[in-house]
Amino acid sequence: MIERRHVLINTLRGFGLAAVGGALWGGFVHRAKAAPLILRPPGALPEKAFLAKCIKCGICVEDCPFDALMLAKPGDQRPIGTPYFIPRKKPCYMCKDIPCMQGCPTGALEKALLTNSDQYGNEMLNINRAKMGLAVIDRETCIAYWGMQCDVCYRACPLIDKAIEVEFTRNERTGKHAYLAPVVKSEYCTGCGLCEHACITEKASIFVLPREIAKGRSNTRYLRGWDKEDEKRLEDVPKETITKTPKSEQSPTDYLNQDNF
Repeated sequence: MIERRHVLINTLRGFGLAAVGGALWGGFVHRAKAAPLILRPPGALPEKAFLAKCIKCGICVEDCPFDALMLAKPGDQRPIGTPYFIPRKKPCYMCKDIPCMQGCPTGALEKALLTNSDQYGNEMLNINRAKMGLAVIDRETCIAYWGMQCDVCYRACPLIDKAIEVEFTRNERTGKHAYLAPVVKSEYCTGCGLCEHACITEKASIFVLPREIAKGRSNTRYLRGWDKEDEKRLEDVPKETITKTPKSEQSPTDYLNQDNF
């Protein structure tokens, strides 16, 4: 009778430990899925599609020659077993042959996203097409915006004068100096994080965020008239479309000089 009681107690303890373990693991997974601030290797599909295809094999992590990539583990607040990198610790060094992408067996890291065709139709890898994230500048803590000379992030950028430019503006506080401040161009920024890694402030004043978080989204009713590709959207507009704010029939001169008081 006593032996049966011990067996029953031990069995219940086993179930209890399994339940606790399952709850803890479920908690890790739940928190990881909710973490939006994660940077993937070059060529990664959009996050939802990436998670559907990534089999958590770790080949991309092993193939990274700079050990920049890590596999998420319980407690990392990221989907378990998936690759990511932290630019402040180790950025992506923009390997031209993109070894992390080459070994991906499922297409979670998509070669087509990092490929250009030359004039003869031959496909060529181009790491500069990567969109791992987008660098964002905190102008309140960046010392270049204080008027001090610092171009560390600008010099660290592998696409210097394209992804990061230096903008010259007058320093109104002194009246005789200029700000030489960095400006990020989203069209060219790859999100490699070399700028964040190099930033001299205690907490980086330039940092990489996922592009869907870093960028805004304009309303579809607006378009850029100087952009031929954007203007093509007018071709799909129905002819019966009516503008809510009709264009004024006044001349610009009459409109600006009218007395509204």
